[in-house]
Amino acid sequence: MKKNELTVFKAIVPCLLALLVVSGCSKKNTDNTPQTLNVVVTTFAGNINPGKADGTGTAASFNRPSGMITDAAGNIYVADAGNNLIRKITSDGKVTTFAGSGELGDTDGIGTAATFNGPQGITLDGNGNLYVAEGTGRMIRKITSAGAVTTLAGGGPSGADGTGTAAGFNGPTGVAVDGSGNLFVTDVTKIRKITPAGVVTTFAGSGTAGSANGTGTAASFAQIISILIDLSGNLYVTDAGNNMIRKITSDGVVSTLAGNGTKGSTDGAGNSATFTTPISLTADNQGNIYVGDSAHFIRAVDTFGQVTTIAGTGFSGLANGTGSTASFSIPYGLSVGIGKVYVADTFNNMIRVITAQ
Repeated sequence: MKKNELTVFKAIVPCLLALLVVSGCSKKNTDNTPQTLNVVVTTFAGNINPGKADGTGTAASFNRPSGMITDAAGNIYVADAGNNLIRKITSDGKVTTFAGSGELGDTDGIGTAATFNGPQGITLDGNGNLYVAEGTGRMIRKITSAGAVTTLAGGGPSGADGTGTAAGFNGPTGVAVDGSGNLFVTDVTKIRKITPAGVVTTFAGSGTAGSANGTGTAASFAQIISILIDLSGNLYVTDAGNNMIRKITSDGVVSTLAGNGTKGSTDGAGNSATFTTPISLTADNQGNIYVGDSAHFIRAVDTFGQVTTIAGTGFSGLANGTGSTASFSIPYGLSVGIGKVYVADTFNNMIRVITAQ
């Protein structure tokens, strides 16, 4: 998730801009049970059969789509993990292959001449460059707007700080970029920072699984997956191993925004809420965060840490409909569009869309 993406939404009517948020458009939750909002879920692109066909809407196919990012024109870029491809979806649902041959590898090149190895997280900077975190390949790749793919960092010893390919990762899954062009990468139990020059350091996390708040490497995480940056430069991550959403300031101070470590689907404020292995994140420009929960829910966290359930039944499935009747099968990727939240419904091999009803 990139900082600049959030500016896309400034002109939207408040209840549509924050279409799913707890304040303004929500139903009240008084008993701490999962509470859905007045939204509808439909299929935007892809069909349940895994494949890599280009096409429009359900004529296209994906294979375990993962991270997503939306640009200022409304195009969505998808890390199509099972196909080792980067796909592009226009605002009217036309799917094409932007980069990757489909073969497993780490070859740099232009467009389909390049290869990827398990692309999972994806983000976009203010100059139109994409960055991809390869969970299996353990590299961070850069793709220009013209489709030129290069390796920015990774390939060195696991977990090693260093510059470019001398640095190493353990399993990067999420990536976000700040206004200065620095990348922040979720790397299992650490958050790594990559400067525009490719210098990789450890920004937060001790490297040992835990749930301690603190500054920099004094803090600990347990299997962090997705990451975003807000307009103030704060980082937010899904700490899947701890069933929490964690916040990291630009100075590296780590705190817990929501979740108490217990698995569950309870709505509520801060540590009274529970998650079940939260995996994906996106946000709108009012600071509301949307979370893909492995219990097959889409949740929202407002700026006060109040958690509300947006959509999902809590069971794996493939049903379109209103929030509480719609179902998902592991919503691994999320991205915000104008008045919409897009969901990479990974094991249904589809891109779904949530809109205000």
